[in-house]
Amino acid sequence: MNFKSVYFIGAGGIGMSALERYFLSKGYIVAGYDRTSSPLTEKLRAEGADIHYEDNPDLIPAACRDKEHTLVVYTPAIPQDHKELNYFKANGFELQKRAQLLGTLTRSMRGLCVAGTHGKTTTTAMTAHLLHQSHVGCNAFLGGITKNYGTNYLLNAESDFVVIEADEFDRSFHHLRPYASVITATDADHLDIYGTEEAYLESFAHYSSLIRPEGALVIHRGLKMKERLQEGVRRYDYSREAGDFHAENVRIGGGRIVFDLVSPIEPIKDVELGVPVSVNIENGIAAMALAQLAGAGAGEIRQAMATFSGVDRRFDFKLKTDRIVFLSDYAHHPAEIRQSILSIREVFAGRKISAIFQPHLYTRTRDFYKDFADSLSLLDEVLLTEIYPAREKPIPGVTSQIIFDCLRPDMKKRIVEKKNLPAIIKNEDFDVLILLGAGDVDDYAPMFTEILREKYLANQ
Repeated sequence: MNFKSVYFIGAGGIGMSALERYFLSKGYIVAGYDRTSSPLTEKLRAEGADIHYEDNPDLIPAACRDKEHTLVVYTPAIPQDHKELNYFKANGFELQKRAQLLGTLTRSMRGLCVAGTHGKTTTTAMTAHLLHQSHVGCNAFLGGITKNYGTNYLLNAESDFVVIEADEFDRSFHHLRPYASVITATDADHLDIYGTEEAYLESFAHYSSLIRPEGALVIHRGLKMKERLQEGVRRYDYSREAGDFHAENVRIGGGRIVFDLVSPIEPIKDVELGVPVSVNIENGIAAMALAQLAGAGAGEIRQAMATFSGVDRRFDFKLKTDRIVFLSDYAHHPAEIRQSILSIREVFAGRKISAIFQPHLYTRTRDFYKDFADSLSLLDEVLLTEIYPAREKPIPGVTSQIIFDCLRPDMKKRIVEKKNLPAIIKNEDFDVLILLGAGDVDDYAPMFTEILREKYLANQ
């Protein structure tokens, strides 16, 4: 890499910010554009990144106008008419998608990658934590902010392992060359990109063919995809109850989850989850499998798993008492939502479970509205907000109403505007409340936490 500066278009993305921090730590000039200011972009600015919020080529710093020494990195969500992107294209700069840059890193290091429709971020963060706390160590580029470290990026100059979340959106993970990979799930998603479930599954099959011959695949049992492994790649499967890696002697109660890991490498007794929700049993099994393949020992793994604090917006408990439980969860696919609700029901058995759900993307709502309704019908109560559009334009007839109309008829349900949520939280009674979705509704989480704390816990 003979460049001296790196310019990021979409600098405020969680995955992009990890790369920005990597290059800042290496002494590169780092600059970029994002559509809006956020706590993350302001933190990056404080750390040395030159970020602005207007799509204007005149605002590109002078150091990033030298095409011989500047790399431009962009996300697939950037529109083709973006002025700054087109400036760099027209002037012959080297451009790479974020995934291409990560792919370069997996060629020079041993990549431990986690792919799948859901479970990626938590499993990746767990893997990074297990290795970071072991003698092996690791570098990591994560899809969320870990609570243990307050960052989405870990650097270890002594380790040649790099932990990466492998994103299937826009087939980005095809740029990676993993040493070992987990595939957690292949429930159809991103059909606006892939068109059909068959094309989506084919994309995962191709990804599996990219694992290095000396490496390994750890795949969830029962997936529809058919992997295509190079000769020499070791194959393992896993699930909660069966497979090469699985759990036995699971104990759930008193806010704790403890189990024994069955492993072909080294069994581990009495693994306690630092974030005790039942979906993390499978996430933990996958993470421990990767950690063992990298050389971490049973004692190191057991100790580290108990200290894993989770990831922002992934089963992110804001309040957890006998009177009120409030958590935020990024789940935005029907299968994720189902997992999330069932996990909460298992841990908080017998309690009333309510959720605020903000659908994410018009296309995803159009493609899966019945599946969303089926998953949300597992709740006792649901509050549906307007759809978060992200990169999309509205689609006629596609609103939260089409999910609402398919919900279980006997459940408590309504459509609400985001602006009215604080008053609802203040004036109505809740027991276990989940904030669901990948959009901006999570911006309300600090306010909701304070309202609920004042309402239920002020006099305790």
